[in-house]
Amino acid sequence: MSLTLARQRRKRLRELCRDRGWDRLLVYGNAWRCDYLRYVSDFPILEGHGLAILESDGSVRLTLECAMEAERAGVEAPDCDVDWRPDLLNTLAAEVSAMAAAPGHRVAAAPLKLMPHGIVEAGRGRLADAGEPFDGLMMRKSDEEIAAVRRAAAMADEGYEVFLRAARPGRAEYELTAEVEAFFRSRGVPDNFMILGSGGREVRGMHPPGERRLAAGDLVTTELTPCVDGYYAQVCRTLVLGAPTAPQAAAFDLFRRSMEAGLAALRPGVTAAAVARTENDVFRAAGLGEYTTNRYTRVRGHGLGLYVDSRPALLEDVELPIEAGMTLIVHPNTYHPDVGYVVLGDSAIARAEGAEVLTATPRTLFSVGG
Repeated sequence: MSLTLARQRRKRLRELCRDRGWDRLLVYGNAWRCDYLRYVSDFPILEGHGLAILESDGSVRLTLECAMEAERAGVEAPDCDVDWRPDLLNTLAAEVSAMAAAPGHRVAAAPLKLMPHGIVEAGRGRLADAGEPFDGLMMRKSDEEIAAVRRAAAMADEGYEVFLRAARPGRAEYELTAEVEAFFRSRGVPDNFMILGSGGREVRGMHPPGERRLAAGDLVTTELTPCVDGYYAQVCRTLVLGAPTAPQAAAFDLFRRSMEAGLAALRPGVTAAAVARTENDVFRAAGLGEYTTNRYTRVRGHGLGLYVDSRPALLEDVELPIEAGMTLIVHPNTYHPDVGYVVLGDSAIARAEGAEVLTATPRTLFSVGG
């Protein structure tokens, strides 16, 4: 399925290049941001720099800086002509300079804002910025892409069941993470972005697992983001070690109402800002609007796809319209002054008739060992 998806994506990119009059498309990636590169090459780079060149005939040359990555790409990216260049940036800068100098030859780059400076300079100001239209392709999913996100969402639900069984007083945070990771790997999941938090009012966010041991009364939060066929889906949930207190139950109810309001607002034609505002208004009505600001929280949700945190960001200053086929997570994750950090989030597809929720884990404040 992954190779089929890659060829479909490449076909859409060729159509984009033809419509824009671009003769070549340069696509950059690194371990931090590999979704653009994966879109065209189906290769999830893990180390160093990588740059793919999509030709007008649909062929792709994938040049990688790391020898081990090039060896892996030779196996995992069979549709690409793989090239290892330890001096990748200097070598390709010279090639891009020659491309840009060719009369009547139009070259585009994505994402131009993340492209290494030397490559941009070599383009002599003639590299077209393909970032926005490329992002549009990544945000609007095909039926086959949505099916991959759907499979990833089902895997996220299964992973949370493992997390629930693993969470108990006395266990270290890293032990919970190890059990979830072992489960995902046993199911063929190659990657999972996961953070968590544990404790009480002193906890202001989630983080990579540490050595802290869980204690009775803790709120334990996590987001699980497994990858299936290159596509990520996410679930965010909170549990209590023991019976929930009245403040914990009341706080969770606020988060549930906020998330459900955001999901109800998620449909084509509304903006990302409108969805975020709908979530935040629930907190404002409770006198907790301060906790929707960037002092306490980062984002009220975001896109999902070939990257764990894609466009659009659900924030009140993001006026990007939601379109049918976008896959996102709605999560009003933030600090609550009475109980600490709480998370709740479901992955969904924007449909004309409203949000189609993909994750099936119950929206409850789970009680473990109570």
